[in-house]
Amino acid sequence: MKAAVLRECGQPPTYGDWPDPVASSEEHVVVDVTAAAIVPLDLLCATGTSYFGQPQVPYIPGVQGVGVVRDGSRGGRRVWFSTTAGQKPGDGSMAERALVNVADLVPIPDGVSDPTAAALGLSAVAGWLSLTMAGELRHGETVLVLGAGGAVGQVAVQAARLQGASRVVAVARSSDARERALRHGAHAAVDNSDITDLSALTATLAQACDGGADVIIDPVFGPTATAASRALRPGGRLVNLGSAGGEVATFDSPTIRSRRLKIVGYTNTGLAPSEIATALGSIFDHCAAGDIRIEFDEVPLSEVRKAWTRQRDGTDRRQVLVPRP
Repeated sequence: MKAAVLRECGQPPTYGDWPDPVASSEEHVVVDVTAAAIVPLDLLCATGTSYFGQPQVPYIPGVQGVGVVRDGSRGGRRVWFSTTAGQKPGDGSMAERALVNVADLVPIPDGVSDPTAAALGLSAVAGWLSLTMAGELRHGETVLVLGAGGAVGQVAVQAARLQGASRVVAVARSSDARERALRHGAHAAVDNSDITDLSALTATLAQACDGGADVIIDPVFGPTATAASRALRPGGRLVNLGSAGGEVATFDSPTIRSRRLKIVGYTNTGLAPSEIATALGSIFDHCAAGDIRIEFDEVPLSEVRKAWTRQRDGTDRRQVLVPRP
């Protein structure tokens, strides 16, 4: 079969031949892959510097994908699936076929295309559960979404409205991302491309939130999170999912204590397959109903090197690989 193969950590995968996977037990099935997104965890694992340790190379990356189960009682079913590629020995989804644990299969309803399901995946789970599980969003609260142009941010903007937020404010550096957030239902969008004056950014964010935010969804961290945290209302929660804007943010003790703020970390790592399936089921249903959308670029698997580099270098449009000629 054809596959994207990572042969050296720190370098993009290359397109080439690879042995077909074989299901040797009832716990696994072979899936004919129809779409596989390049996600931040793929990029991180491939650097060889992740908290999972250096992966055994060569291997096929891809911690999630979409396809059709080949055989067995589930044969013919269209599914989303996850893998541990880059985290543990074994191959992932960026190939024509993948070996998948049956516990990691999630059915895809009619009305959701394969590339769309791939683009949503675990990023959508993070955008959804960071609001409910970690952010403890309550009906009528105001949500501030940092990094609203990325996949997590796109879903978080829409999920906040679906989960009862009365006001949703998006924050993004590019005008395209801000316009996208407004199309997805944000009430306002703030430009954070200039972070030289954090006090001014805090004032702008607070004003956009009509006085302050109750929940901040933060895949950015860095100076933007510093400014945003100062715009939290009493009892507010900042949920951090990543550090695209910097490894360090500053929170002062008097503000945290006087406003009774919570700074919470969130990761999909450690979620049970059933939790992922439940969250994705809700997300896919909303997508089929037209309530959740995501913008992405569909790229042939043969152009994986180009798509990988584009994703690594910071495009906020999810790159979805499609195994086709």
